[in-house]
Amino acid sequence: MALAVRISTLTVAVTAAALLAGCERPPVDSVQRGYRGTGMQHIVNPRTLAEQIPLNQAPAGTPVADDSGPRAGQVFQNVKVLGHLSVAEFTRHMAAITQWVAPTEGCTYCHTDNLADDSKYQKVVSRRMIEMTQKVNAQWTQHVAATGVTCYTCHRGQPVPKEIWFKAEAQNKRADFIGNLDGQNQAKKVVGLTSLPYDPFSTFLKDDTQVRVYGTTALPTGTTTAGIKQAEKTYGLMMHMAGALGVNCTYCHNTNGFGSWDNAAPQRATAWYGIRLARDLNNGFMEGLTKTFPAHRLGPTGDVAKINCATCHQGAYKPIYGAQMAKDYVGLKGPAPAAAAAAAVATPVDAAASEPVATVATATK
Repeated sequence: MALAVRISTLTVAVTAAALLAGCERPPVDSVQRGYRGTGMQHIVNPRTLAEQIPLNQAPAGTPVADDSGPRAGQVFQNVKVLGHLSVAEFTRHMAAITQWVAPTEGCTYCHTDNLADDSKYQKVVSRRMIEMTQKVNAQWTQHVAATGVTCYTCHRGQPVPKEIWFKAEAQNKRADFIGNLDGQNQAKKVVGLTSLPYDPFSTFLKDDTQVRVYGTTALPTGTTTAGIKQAEKTYGLMMHMAGALGVNCTYCHNTNGFGSWDNAAPQRATAWYGIRLARDLNNGFMEGLTKTFPAHRLGPTGDVAKINCATCHQGAYKPIYGAQMAKDYVGLKGPAPAAAAAAAVATPVDAAASEPVATVATATK
């Protein structure tokens, strides 16, 4: 009997140790961001930070090339995106993109022996990704500011970015005792190993759904209502954003009123634009490439890989800790001047991209 008790006690102790191993252990650093007693503290784990810093360093660049001489589009065949650059600067851009995306595979990752050939899907995709990068840098400055993005921001030397998402497979509900149609009650890393819906991305980063937790009235009336399912998905998205940026809630929110914009940190407005940026890129660029990718590059339900906050941030509050790589690559700052002018005449500027922060303050993230 005594032996059984000792074995049981040992089992409990081992189990408790295993559970505690997943918790944060001291010391952790904290920065007070609001009044004492309100929980307005930003928590930083120095051990996690020590792991993140080496992974978020910008690669060495090369000097900007001579901009004189003929344009790349005049010398090379089938240059549809960066043809306005000089031959020297175009070559520099191509060398940099190779190092950012496929340093092991080299030029042959996208090209055949005939550089003008478009038979490889990687080349078709990369051309579209350059256009996407140009749009982010030119039209989404509310989120990326002057820092901008390059191919390296997401790829980090890998052909496929480490952080992407696909639509979640339908949940096996068995006797219908767990979950719902959106997938829930399974511990998933994307929502912090909680029972929250583990596909908040389709709802908020693809579909145009408002981020809501609660309504502004006691009863479900008006247009500001939020059901339990919408609130749970909102929390799932917030868990993802916190992990993707390596921050806690107070980085954007004031704990006195999470829904209030009046005392929220400026980062909340930046995040508001970031949600709409991801939605714009997923619908305007990634979805259109579904038929371009081969089947093995698609998700379990046949959809294309898409973007979320972690795709760029990868654990850092600013991608690559704010390294301004884009300023040295004029071809990625925006489309060719003539193309940009034509686009401005043909289509109006995205309303979500141009909405001033003063207006955003009346809405919610």
